[in-house]
Amino acid sequence: MKAGEWQIPTCSIMGVNIAAIDMQQLLDFTHKHVKELSGRYICVSNVHTTVTAYDDESYRAVQNNAVLAIPDGGPLSSVGRKRGFPAMQRTTGPEYMEKILTASAEYGYRHYFYGSTDETLRLMCEKLCERYPGLQIAGTYSPPFRPLTAEEDAAAISRINDAQADFVWVGLGAPKQERWMAQHEGQLHGLMVGVGAGFDYFAGNIKRAPQWMQRCNLEWLYRLLQDPKRLFKRYLYTNVKFIWKACIKGE
Repeated sequence: MKAGEWQIPTCSIMGVNIAAIDMQQLLDFTHKHVKELSGRYICVSNVHTTVTAYDDESYRAVQNNAVLAIPDGGPLSSVGRKRGFPAMQRTTGPEYMEKILTASAEYGYRHYFYGSTDETLRLMCEKLCERYPGLQIAGTYSPPFRPLTAEEDAAAISRINDAQADFVWVGLGAPKQERWMAQHEGQLHGLMVGVGAGFDYFAGNIKRAPQWMQRCNLEWLYRLLQDPKRLFKRYLYTNVKFIWKACIKGE
């Protein structure tokens, strides 16, 4: 089932069906349906993933086959509101993850973390256990920085399923994490959510932008200032194309 089948409105932005929701609606939906969503995935979508999906039909299908593609990027929710979805608000991956972790004691959720490095996973789990007493971490896995063999992949899936997690948080970076989730749809037990740099935020490796920058849709600039060598060309291309295609041409 996709967003429309759950009667959640979506706004098509450059061919990607972005859920026209706010954080409270997302949380209510998650708590109500988490068991039904086991084996499915949520995409945390931003300007970069949307432009990438616009350019790549197969990746666009991955985004649109998710249960939800939530508007992590502020520009997505801003475009959505201008297109007639006044309730559409930014729902960032790290904030969503934080709120689910906060509610975990009440709901008895178990969590599995897939991706990043062993050191980042260790730091993140230490900090999460301090911040959320009684948090149930079902397991972690840092895959090698190469394609897994069929045997390695099957073993990883078996470990995740044996852990009986309610949420499988995936931190492989876009577009790799979305493709991985789509590839394993129906094979995994637990709702998969691709959170990109979320593991690094919770581990303390990188800092989120100040609230005023987030409110002004400038978190991308804060990220750029932290890592200009890696992000400059990406942001130059994707931001310019998004402004032209989505904001000016209305695609």
